[in-house]
Amino acid sequence: MREIVLDTETTGFDPKTGDRMVEIGAVELVNHMPTGRTFHQYINPERDVPQAAFEVHGLSAEFLRDYPVFRDIAAAFLEFIGDAPLVIHNAKFDVPFLNAELGWCNHPIIPMERAIDTLDIARKKYPGSPASLDALCRRFNIDNSHRTLHGALLDSEILAEVYLELIGGRQPGLVLAHDPSQSNERIPGAEAWRPYPRPSPIGPRITDEEAAAHAAFVEALGDGAIWKKFPLS
Repeated sequence: MREIVLDTETTGFDPKTGDRMVEIGAVELVNHMPTGRTFHQYINPERDVPQAAFEVHGLSAEFLRDYPVFRDIAAAFLEFIGDAPLVIHNAKFDVPFLNAELGWCNHPIIPMERAIDTLDIARKKYPGSPASLDALCRRFNIDNSHRTLHGALLDSEILAEVYLELIGGRQPGLVLAHDPSQSNERIPGAEAWRPYPRPSPIGPRITDEEAAAHAAFVEALGDGAIWKKFPLS
């Protein structure tokens, strides 16, 4: 199963009032494990970056001026995410920005139901507790000391760790059952196993008193008692 953990940085809170994306970061998971494949792009928003936004992510209009606009990287972004579910912290914020940018350059939009919102998962799992990315890092002992500012790729990498904890911990490699379709060559050090018969059968472990009590109970049931077809010895 392929999933994409995704984060964006923007100039503000609402694309309907002219705010734009300035950065996208994404991390690929396959079977809940990072593959090492990532997507990262700074984006020229073709507008100013308000001071409040700059203080969050540190990306100025001057810095972003030489990067491509969204329409020039949209195809590469869509190719990377494919049709995979998108793991996003507060999807109600990021998905409208993605769809606004995609719509402005005539690309299909992303249905909201395609998003797996880790903010919603955290609030349901830990009601009443802080559910920010930093708070979840503290809860799961995930090191985010290098996160002095928001950054789309860094936040995606951290969110991938948080997501794996939210869905049950990072144990996808734990093998609980033998899969006969897997050959020993695929599992280094594995040995073929088959059951062997016991040298001698295990005898009954009930006491004489328990056996007598059971016999009296069965006798009281009459000749048709099913227990008489399966004697203890």
